[in-house]
Amino acid sequence: MLECGPNLAQSCLLCHLPALAAENLTQCPTQSPLHSSSRLLLPLSRIIDGVTYPGNIKSKDEAQEQYRAAVGRGESAGLIKVTGRKTEQFQVSVNVAPAAKVTFELIYQELLRRHLGTYELLLKVQPQQLVKHLQMDIHIFEPQGISFLETESTFMTQELAESLTTSQNKTKAHIRFKPTLSQQQKSPDHEDTVLDGEFIIRYDVNRSASGGSIQIENGYFVHYFAPENLPTMPKNVIFVIDKSGSMSGRKIHQTREALIKILNDLNPKDQFNLIVFNEEATQWKPSLKQASAGNVKEATDYAASIHAQGGTNINKAVLMAVDLLDNSNRAELLPAGSVSLIILLTDGQPTSGETNPTVIQRNVKEAISSKYSLFCLGFGFDVDYAFLEKLALGNGGLARRIYKDSDSALQLQDFYQEVANPLLLAVAFEYPSHDVEVITQDSFRHHFKGSEMVVAGKLPDQGPDVLSAKVSGQMHLQNITFETKASVAQQEKEFHSPKYIFHNFMERLWAYMTIQQKLEQIVSASDAELEALKAQALELSLKYNFVTPLTSMVVTKPEGQDQFQVAEKPVENGESLGLAVETQDTVSKYITYVNVTKVGASRLSPGVGLKNVGARIFGQPALPRQPAPAGQPSFASLPALPGFPGPDHFPYGPGFGLHPEHCISLGSPSLNKLLSQHPSPPTTLAPLQAPTIILSLPGPSVDQLCIDMKPSERFMNLLTDADQGLTVTGQYDKQKAGFSSIKIIFRNPELLVHASPDYVVVIRNQKHTGYKWKQTVFSVFPDLKMTMDKRGLLLLKGPDKVTIGLLSRDSPQKGLLLFLNDTHHLSSNIDGELGQFYQDVLWEPPEGTDSNQRKLRVQGNHFLAIRELKLDYQQESPGTEISCWTVKI
Repeated sequence: MLECGPNLAQSCLLCHLPALAAENLTQCPTQSPLHSSSRLLLPLSRIIDGVTYPGNIKSKDEAQEQYRAAVGRGESAGLIKVTGRKTEQFQVSVNVAPAAKVTFELIYQELLRRHLGTYELLLKVQPQQLVKHLQMDIHIFEPQGISFLETESTFMTQELAESLTTSQNKTKAHIRFKPTLSQQQKSPDHEDTVLDGEFIIRYDVNRSASGGSIQIENGYFVHYFAPENLPTMPKNVIFVIDKSGSMSGRKIHQTREALIKILNDLNPKDQFNLIVFNEEATQWKPSLKQASAGNVKEATDYAASIHAQGGTNINKAVLMAVDLLDNSNRAELLPAGSVSLIILLTDGQPTSGETNPTVIQRNVKEAISSKYSLFCLGFGFDVDYAFLEKLALGNGGLARRIYKDSDSALQLQDFYQEVANPLLLAVAFEYPSHDVEVITQDSFRHHFKGSEMVVAGKLPDQGPDVLSAKVSGQMHLQNITFETKASVAQQEKEFHSPKYIFHNFMERLWAYMTIQQKLEQIVSASDAELEALKAQALELSLKYNFVTPLTSMVVTKPEGQDQFQVAEKPVENGESLGLAVETQDTVSKYITYVNVTKVGASRLSPGVGLKNVGARIFGQPALPRQPAPAGQPSFASLPALPGFPGPDHFPYGPGFGLHPEHCISLGSPSLNKLLSQHPSPPTTLAPLQAPTIILSLPGPSVDQLCIDMKPSERFMNLLTDADQGLTVTGQYDKQKAGFSSIKIIFRNPELLVHASPDYVVVIRNQKHTGYKWKQTVFSVFPDLKMTMDKRGLLLLKGPDKVTIGLLSRDSPQKGLLLFLNDTHHLSSNIDGELGQFYQDVLWEPPEGTDSNQRKLRVQGNHFLAIRELKLDYQQESPGTEISCWTVKI
């Protein structure tokens, strides 16, 4: 079960190994898909024939000494680390005796961080075989109220979707996924499973006028703070971009792409500049420039010309950025109440100029002197991330790794969105001194829109009946103070009621946050402070049984078997951990039980709500895998002959379509008769064309319009429905015979889908998510569902909404195709190139005897409509023949 409560999420992963023959080997992979920086691991325990063999948390030195001693005795001991972008894996092995049963239990707790206005929980669902009884439960409890809840899956099919249920009230939500064996199968004749991907839950909570809430349990409290509806402060931002030789190829291309989009997102009140560097550093302009349309256009042209070559002089580039801000400050060119940021992007280590990381850190810290904030982005794994992290944390910012992947440009854009809207500076939390005994960090340099600040603390034994708090900060040109209060008795009662919440989680959250903050302080601490910080973090880690970079987990085994293994906490620069269970001799791979308990959902920036998300995935192995049956023979089909069927075969007119009797098959009498009437048929038959756009007409007619578009250099307004809050724009490319770009904007929910022949980007709450075509996608938003199948058919549909479909064809060189269904949901307040066909459409009588041509009169405009055979791509590939009215616009 996975439970989310106030800031700490607890998950329990259980893996059951059945009785096996001697020397059998079974693997039970369990993956906890959480970023290593936000997760603390609790001890792994093992139950063998009813006897529990616990794991123990020890200091790293003590654990390593036991590890070396075991190896010296010739015993098997393992220290296994595997890192991933979203997962940590812990591996343990054990011999299982005949008729024995082994259960592994791993519990971790995670801080749910609010990111771009959303809390996100990601679960890996990869059983690797059919599972007879598989179930996943996620429970969410938020006393403030759940403002929205969304789910997304990268493996969900329409059949699997029937096993997914979601129930929600004001403060609680329950998501259950319980697929049957047949729903898990790729096909009835194969034993392969379709369950191989991610399941993601996103949500947020309601906000009060005080900007946050206080939650209390068993003498500990958590204060979440994320004020809404504050004006964005203007910012002065300098982008420092590495263009050294190691950035060549895809990295510099993605950097240019992201930088151009980021520049276009600048607020007109912002000031900015660019510095590009290799062994030298160059400013785009000698001073900061206002983010006017003209300056942004000039800057994007400059960014598009950046090419990679040369060495890496980080010291010179960052000091140049500081000098630029200093000069503007002395000249009083930095607006009052503005925020100054430096954003550094690099993929390597300093190789030119000053190359000593310690000297560079000292130079930059002395130059910035707490006046500005430095954010460091490390591109890929060749970068010295520890150096960048220390550089950022020492100067009021943070470091982030940009993974070298197809969505690197989106990662860069998302990071910028995190810092694009500063709301407050110098934020301070204040509590009555006699009401709190100890608290975590209570002052923050800045607060950005979509994030959250969290403070946890301990109340004295004779604590207050009501805990009050003040939060003060600097807005643009004025100061502001927020006040809030919480009844201790009422809070204690509220958090004891839900059965699925594990208790004492606020105490553990306080310990968790304290450890994390000590570890962050260690990064930039002086030698004199280092040992004291390490000792404090180690003491808490051992007391609360957390695996951290200072401790290790020693896994003991029964006498007579290998004695133990050691699992360590990964760090950003190193490898990550994981748990995979092995037993000798064997059979299959499966997850039998995964229980993920999210205890107080933690968010490490400004704070909010109680995250108690409980997720449980469990099951038993299915029947043994059977060999796949022999492949089925392929069948050929004959393309339709031009002009068949024609006017003599059936009536063409509004309301009529192809009748089954007019469809021909290979070897049929009707085909032979047809061929006999054409003694010299062409050697190559022209295939049916798929129209760029298919529109279902309103009213009782079953007819469809097939629209052929004229090329466009700019985005055309295809459809605007003000009442539905829907806008569809597109750019048609004649060479691609389809759209080179389509944008779909929904007002409710607020969502932007930007599709090109290469990929689909979905922007929700300022977060960019990229999808490759033909990737399985199943996302459920409030009142809207988005799906994509293996054919590359993307559908956006919802109750009382028009259905919008996009199809990617076999090659990016071919444009996108568009269709609209459920058009009866369109309102009368509609406009656009396609929208016009849903307002006062009049079919004029045929001219002469040719019933295959008609004229449409739409809002005073006349269009020639010709009845033609086309390929309907909305159903199974390669499409279905249809007769439709073709209109060119």
